[in-house]
Amino acid sequence: MRFWPEPKRARADGKRFLTWPEPFVRPRVGVVLVNLGTPEAPTAPAIRKYLREFLSDPRVIEIPKLLWWPILNGPILLARPRKLAPRYQSIWMEGGSPLLVYTQRQTAGVQRILSDRGLDVQVETGMRYGKPSIQNAMLKLRDSGCEHILVVPMYPQYASSTTATVVDEATRVAGHMRNQPALRFVKRFHTDPRFLQPLADKISALWQAQGRPQKLVMSFHGLPRQCVDMGDPYCRDSYETARALAALLGLNDDQYLVTFQSRFGPAKWLEPYTEPTLEKLAQQGVTEIDVVCPGFLADCLETLEEISIEVRETFLHAGGKQFRYIPALNDDPAWMLGLADLVESQLQGWPTRLAK
Repeated sequence: MRFWPEPKRARADGKRFLTWPEPFVRPRVGVVLVNLGTPEAPTAPAIRKYLREFLSDPRVIEIPKLLWWPILNGPILLARPRKLAPRYQSIWMEGGSPLLVYTQRQTAGVQRILSDRGLDVQVETGMRYGKPSIQNAMLKLRDSGCEHILVVPMYPQYASSTTATVVDEATRVAGHMRNQPALRFVKRFHTDPRFLQPLADKISALWQAQGRPQKLVMSFHGLPRQCVDMGDPYCRDSYETARALAALLGLNDDQYLVTFQSRFGPAKWLEPYTEPTLEKLAQQGVTEIDVVCPGFLADCLETLEEISIEVRETFLHAGGKQFRYIPALNDDPAWMLGLADLVESQLQGWPTRLAK
């Protein structure tokens, strides 16, 4: 259990709840775009710190703490950070990890578009694990006079281990405010045309320029099968995304397939698994494939390293001839407009217009 780190400026009344600053002449509206998170540096110590927070979330690892704690603080945090460090180093950008860089660009893009539309809305980046935190983003909005906050988990498909953890953290932060903001959350947008059309256009542009592959593989992040059996809708959401995207691309059922990547631990996860499936395709004579990851709105370790490097090597080694990874939407201009439209649609009834 983490305790609220109350800043000195918040203890004016000597109570446990944060004191609201000065009275605001006009309440404002804030938006937090939340992604999973990232280490602060591609080093073993930074990765260890990040993994400790991430893998301590009971929604991420649904194992009793007494059983999980020795495993986490033993073999996982001792060995895994050293193995991950060179992988992070291979994709690190000048401004930090790709996930953070692209999420910040998305934030800036949405801010610019909403401002150009005459909306008085402040947009901030928050990471569920690591920095900048959801708490930091919400406090910045609070200090700017935002009494209405929309939280947008940057996961098109809903899962308890992603979207729900964002809701948990945002409500935890609000729970320590004396004057709480009005909160709204976007639960999912997995079949929303504002998300899918820019992705379909991106794929179509590649095919028009370089030709179609034999197969389009849609690889989604995996989830333990037990979570789905207990009612998590993530698997259903993923297949609905795939069918909707295939329809926009005019694909028949035999022209694409859905797989799941990034398994962790010995438990059974959603199948088919991406890497062995692509290896089998190559062995069966499928030599040209494109891979897209419709669950990732910003490129990260799981796309740039796991898919574009590791899975690529497996496919080519098994006999494949052409492997193309189609990048995430990242800061694509059409996606920026779609995301801004999505955000604006969720702000109805809030005081977003500048006073004349």
